[in-house]
Amino acid sequence: MAYETVLYDVSNCVCTITLNRPEKLNAWTRQMHFDLKEAMQTAGADRNVRAIILTGAGRGFCSGADMGGLQAIGAGTAAASDRRSVATPDLIGASTLADFHMTYSYFPAIPKFIIAAINGPAAGLGFVIPLYADLRFAAESAVFTTAFAQRGLIAEHGVSWLLPRLVGLPAALDLLCSARKFRAPEALSLGLVSRVIPDDKLLAETHAYARLMADTVSPRSVSVMKRQLWEAQFQTLAEATVQANHEMELSFQTADFKEGVAHFLEKRAARFMGS
Repeated sequence: MAYETVLYDVSNCVCTITLNRPEKLNAWTRQMHFDLKEAMQTAGADRNVRAIILTGAGRGFCSGADMGGLQAIGAGTAAASDRRSVATPDLIGASTLADFHMTYSYFPAIPKFIIAAINGPAAGLGFVIPLYADLRFAAESAVFTTAFAQRGLIAEHGVSWLLPRLVGLPAALDLLCSARKFRAPEALSLGLVSRVIPDDKLLAETHAYARLMADTVSPRSVSVMKRQLWEAQFQTLAEATVQANHEMELSFQTADFKEGVAHFLEKRAARFMGS
């Protein structure tokens, strides 16, 4: 599948989507926004895809918005449509909360597990996008910065809601208001990423984790649990419990539940079908 600014590959039930403007450190453009969204939706709808990896081509993940586009906005020449919200179609098993169908907050509405493999600089919008992934692994060389305050901007794209949930309010205030650069070990200590991996092993280890999910767990279970966890951010304990009880009853009726019991009793590898 060909896109202008991203690469799309599916192998062994794992889809790898690669931001592909390496000569610009994968600086974000309007076209990249549309390409990534379409690629994510395609992977989300593909029954052969059980996990998604998002990474960057070359030596960076994403250096933030392309400065040419920002300059045009500052000059008042940007088209109004550049700032519009793009609708995300409902995918089977995905969250239907409006909060997860906005311009940049749609990753939680993709019913597949998304892992960001941050292979280098991640700045501005390139910092925010992987926060919406379900898990983040970073290369040892990865460098992070929110950057917004250095551009005369504010906490954009929902990061004021999301970042404190990952690192806590004081750390979020520090990272946003200082716009300082920090490296992978600090990102790990803050809880921003789950693993720091040598650069030359980042994709291999990320693929190994994705393959573990593709080969050993029910894709239906993953889709439902992902939706539960993201939606729980807006629920009371009672609401989350009622939802869980309903989902458990539905799970008992599925082929994946029957297979989950059977492969355990028969001491063999699972053959989950996602239904």
